[in-house]
Amino acid sequence: MAPSTPLLTVRGSEGLYMVNGPPHFTESTVFPRESGKNCKVYTFSKDGTLFAWGNGEKVNIINVTNKGLLHSFDLPKTVCLEFSPKNTVLATWQPYTSAIANKLHLQKINDFVLSPGPQPYKVAVYVPGSKGAPSFVRLYQYPNFGGPHAALANKSFFKADKVTMLWNKKATAVLVIASTDVDKTGASYYGEQTLHYIATNGESAVVQLPKNGPIYDVVWNSSSTEFCAVYGFMPAKATIFNLKCDPVFDFGTGPRNAAYYSPHGHILVLAGFGNLRGQMEVWDVKNYKLISKPVASDSTYFAWCPDGEHILTATCAPRLRVNNGYKIWHYTGSILHKFDVPSNAELWQVSWQPFLDGIFPAKAITYQAVPSEVPSKEPKVATAYRPPALRNKPVTNSKLHEEEPPQNMKPHPGNDKPLSKTALKNQRKHEAKKAAKQEAKSDKGPDLVPTPAPQSIPQNTIPQSVSGDPEIDKKIKNLKKKLKAIEQLKEQAATGKQLEKNQLEKIQKETALLQELEDLELGL
Repeated sequence: MAPSTPLLTVRGSEGLYMVNGPPHFTESTVFPRESGKNCKVYTFSKDGTLFAWGNGEKVNIINVTNKGLLHSFDLPKTVCLEFSPKNTVLATWQPYTSAIANKLHLQKINDFVLSPGPQPYKVAVYVPGSKGAPSFVRLYQYPNFGGPHAALANKSFFKADKVTMLWNKKATAVLVIASTDVDKTGASYYGEQTLHYIATNGESAVVQLPKNGPIYDVVWNSSSTEFCAVYGFMPAKATIFNLKCDPVFDFGTGPRNAAYYSPHGHILVLAGFGNLRGQMEVWDVKNYKLISKPVASDSTYFAWCPDGEHILTATCAPRLRVNNGYKIWHYTGSILHKFDVPSNAELWQVSWQPFLDGIFPAKAITYQAVPSEVPSKEPKVATAYRPPALRNKPVTNSKLHEEEPPQNMKPHPGNDKPLSKTALKNQRKHEAKKAAKQEAKSDKGPDLVPTPAPQSIPQNTIPQSVSGDPEIDKKIKNLKKKLKAIEQLKEQAATGKQLEKNQLEKIQKETALLQELEDLELGL
């Protein structure tokens, strides 16, 4: 029988060893420590009962339950290991060899991703566009690769130099992040990105993201019925979408670039790692309530424990070579265990022992921080420099951007309390009706002042002034030019094209421009 809590495997300059999970955190006797720096790779089986590792000489397999060595292979060049779903095969990767069982005949395939889970297996393939033709992603079910109607679904799109394809757990849909290396509008240094949804039943859509900017992360819930996207120029937005690609909940903006669902899908962590300070927001996504806001500075790795209660954060080399170590957290924000690597050593890898679904049942969410014997140091918040002349004066708001609160915490006239789940549902219905009315109204179009049909003017002649004042005529001409551009932008938006921020701002100025045009023409 498997241990009651997952083991933690640690690989670093001090060797390869295992640590007992919460609440003990002592070195485990399941696996005797293998010293030295030659261990390049290790892996667990899907149910966590088998463990394999390569030490530069051999690949070994042990049974975690009874601590016995099962097999040892002379494979010194192995750099990747993977167990089969039924624990009957261990795949190793070293110099490439093939034996082709089936083949998909499709020209210029640039990337592919196999679906997770049991049969029937599916595969998503990406073919980049060329010579004006769009790029596309197609879904196939193995081994049905032949014939014109073999594809389960197809999604074509422009603006894609590369893609990232993400299957959901049930292998019923794929999210595609399409990226360009260069943003031709100049809005972003990192290129332009769009998000697409493709289902195996043939449905597809473009996921409309309300804020412009990069897409930092997209993750599926384990239920396969919703996904979370983190996107937009900093401070970034985070939104949960359903399978119709409609927004379900908006978390507002904040310093974040990653999202992690718990194994049971009932808790979501929004985090800001890398060049951000390690702030985390832990959310109950059944009731959309904030649980805790811990900070894990300098973290290069994050992983949920299979029990859905504990979190692992680590600082590993070579990403960072100082302050290496790892922490075990409870999702309520308490640090339960902390290990710092000596200054002359490095931590290369740390991970949880996996378990099959259902071994750890989901527990009720608690909002009270669990007790801990590990002292937690509050991170020092760096304050902005203030010149001596201003240090005795009141501090003014110096934020470059105002952060937007989550949708259930936005202030409402006469009611400062967060909205309940029922109120949120009613609010969404009201906003949808309002948007439909506005769309129907905009379809009719504003009443523009009719302009005379252009007449051909002989060369070297000056057209007669309408008002007699060249300056007023010039203003009228410029206003009509701007209004025409706005009409073209509205037509593009109606076809589903995603507009840039400055283009949306132009559309918002339409009413003021119409009023200015009317005032000028009435004054003629």
